Amino acid sequence: MSRAGGARVLRAAGRTATAWRNGGGVTREIAARPEGAGIADFAWRASLAEVAADGPFSAFPGVDRTLTLAEGAGMDLTVAGAHRLVGERYAPQDFAGDEPTDCRLLDGPVVNFNVMYRRDAARADTAVVRGRLALDARAGETLLIVALEGPADLEPAEGPAVTLGPYDAVLAEGPFTALVRTSGRAALVRFRERPGRSGPPGGPGARPPA
Repeated sequence: MSRAGGARVLRAAGRTATAWRNGGGVTREIAARPEGAGIADFAWRASLAEVAADGPFSAFPGVDRTLTLAEGAGMDLTVAGAHRLVGERYAPQDFAGDEPTDCRLLDGPVVNFNVMYRRDAARADTAVVRGRLALDARAGETLLIVALEGPADLEPAEGPAVTLGPYDAVLAEGPFTALVRTSGRAALVRFRERPGRSGPPGGPGARPPA
């Protein structure tokens, strides 16, 4: 792990794949709060999910999700009985993690960028950008930048610049100011934790299967 202007650089090569219980794919966690939290006690969590087969998504009571298709033709989801087509890459889609969700792959495996956050503990806003953008995180905010397509260059106001390869990430605690440049696509997630909350009580649980 390296640093860029006080932010942590999280390289894709260092992530461990966790298989889903239903055998339909694997998840690679990018970051979570609290760090090292499991299914029972995360306030927020960002990951990459490789979906290889049709099947149900795991239910996460009290959790909202933002799913962004990064690779593949897409999915036809059924969320609480309603169809939800996820067929456009780099277009974040929000849905409730506690609603029954079934997945049918449109044409082979996909890779999704997945953000989850507990409604009573945090808020997360996800955008996908390209080109040149100034970033500014205030005190109390956390900013996650993930290169989804092609490399991305991050130039912090203080400290050295860093180049992110595919699926590399930077995690920055506010206050933080930087410039990001990419000719591909980069995901930007702004997390705001609710005062006095960092996830539900209890010790760490098992890793989420999806």
